[in-house]
Amino acid sequence: MNILVTGAKGFVGKNLCASLKNIRDGKDKTHPELNIENIFEYDIDTDPALLDGYCEKADFVFNLAGVNRPQNVDEFMEGNFGFASTLLDLLKKHKNNCPVMNSSSIQAELDNDYGKSKKAGENLLFDYSKETGAKVLVYRFPNLFGKWCRPNYNSAVATFCNNIANDLPITVNSRDIVLTLVYIDDLVDEMILALSGNEHREGDFCFVPTTHKVSLGEIVDLLETFHSQPSTLVMPEIPNDSFAKKLYSTYLSYLPYEKASFPLKMNCDDRGSFTELMKTANCGQFSVNISKPGITKGQHWHHTKWEFFIVVAGKGLIQQRKIGTDEVLNFEVSGDKIEAIHMLPGYTHNIINLSDTENLVTVMWANEQFDPNHPDTFFEIVEE
Repeated sequence: MNILVTGAKGFVGKNLCASLKNIRDGKDKTHPELNIENIFEYDIDTDPALLDGYCEKADFVFNLAGVNRPQNVDEFMEGNFGFASTLLDLLKKHKNNCPVMNSSSIQAELDNDYGKSKKAGENLLFDYSKETGAKVLVYRFPNLFGKWCRPNYNSAVATFCNNIANDLPITVNSRDIVLTLVYIDDLVDEMILALSGNEHREGDFCFVPTTHKVSLGEIVDLLETFHSQPSTLVMPEIPNDSFAKKLYSTYLSYLPYEKASFPLKMNCDDRGSFTELMKTANCGQFSVNISKPGITKGQHWHHTKWEFFIVVAGKGLIQQRKIGTDEVLNFEVSGDKIEAIHMLPGYTHNIINLSDTENLVTVMWANEQFDPNHPDTFFEIVEE
């Protein structure tokens, strides 16, 4: 299968081409029904002479080319109608009736220059289908967001992500304005379905089934939470397939180099160190503990808090004793055999570095964030 993508260097085109290449090259094996041989990428800086050959050989066309921020209004019709006309004429020239997907906009319903040009492009596609019998797939996209979207252009989400990630000011005219948003990966998933002949369709138009309605205020509040995560270490609740999950991925894609890493506070003493790694809104926190050779740490117990200790380097002994009893539970642990050990509520526990030369490194998870006002931690030696 040969695929032509116009507007290949734009936001949607770049993401789509990356996914198509993964399928073509066997890196994405989730679409065995697709056998992609060539991806013809066409954009404004491509030699126009190449388009003729692409239109002759294409088995499917994604027409993503368009204009939405021209220097003068005449470019709307030229870019959104004129190019589509050229594209379809070349397909007709070669009697190539392959399916054609066309990216339109919800603004096609509005009485403005951009909307009129998009509407004209839609009608051109529908007329082309009636004339040639070719399958056309017209999508009216709402607001889009995701990685590689250009900020300060035509996406408020991209602008907010970029500016907040780079400590630049943002302007919110009204927190109550609600946007209908489609995430780029959901859009690309729909494009792959369209390529397989399984597009979502309602009447004359196709659509991306997963959308999110979110206010500007909600977007900004989430982004401010993401921005503060390196200092709070708190990872907010991000349900699977939620808008928050997709927005966080988008936000991270705009982080500058100097923010791709951030320091963690190591609490050091002569025994080693203890460092909080990450806290979650509802599922506790992660930490890493380093014990120097021969050192014993812990010697305390909890009423309700529970933990996992996971030794990832070195050799050690974890001991636990139920409060009010003498029996000691011994767990030999090693980075050579990684396993998780429950720290049982109502059991005092410790961890001993058995090595004379190597540090003992333990990843720890607690079911709740540490609260210095209610630590639920009580000193008691496991074994005298």
